Amino acid sequence: MEFKIKNAELEIVCGITSKLPNNTQPEFAFAGKSNVGKSSLINGLMNRKNLARTSSEPGKTQTINFYHVNSEFYLVDLPGYGYAKRAKGEVEKWGKMIENYLHTSRVLKNVFLLIDIRHEPSANDIQMYEWIVHQGFEPIIIATKADKLNKSQLPKAIKLIRQTLNMPADELLIPYSAVTKKGREEIYDIINERL
Repeated sequence: MEFKIKNAELEIVCGITSKLPNNTQPEFAFAGKSNVGKSSLINGLMNRKNLARTSSEPGKTQTINFYHVNSEFYLVDLPGYGYAKRAKGEVEKWGKMIENYLHTSRVLKNVFLLIDIRHEPSANDIQMYEWIVHQGFEPIIIATKADKLNKSQLPKAIKLIRQTLNMPADELLIPYSAVTKKGREEIYDIINERL
């Protein structure tokens, strides 16, 4: 069955003090470092230029954003982590917010963890990965900015991510490019399967 995005809208925005929504439709969450290309990925998946606001200034997403897609499921954009310019207390609050969300959502189907394919996963990435696993989820790794490497560099970069995160061999890792849309169909397939 072909997967088509018919409509998508930002429906719910939760700040640090907001109560999380009690959604009944499936949710797919996206986590990643502040400048890893999360907004670009979400826009790419939804065929929209600027539904999720992209910014040249990392650390912009400070809320949990729920995008309602096709009136049947939600893409959930979690706050970016690991951005040094934020106050420590603020960063901890976001961590609590993400943890609270992962703990309490009853309809969360998958957590996608975005990692920049050009760099070895950072300590924050490893921590986030282990933490998603600890919450009982099997993270799907999306290696963003895949267009920035040439074909011969990709296997090595993918291997480095797998080794650094200590990923099981059967765990999914999808190279993705917001420019070429490489990897988009695989992500659609996963969402489609879980629906």
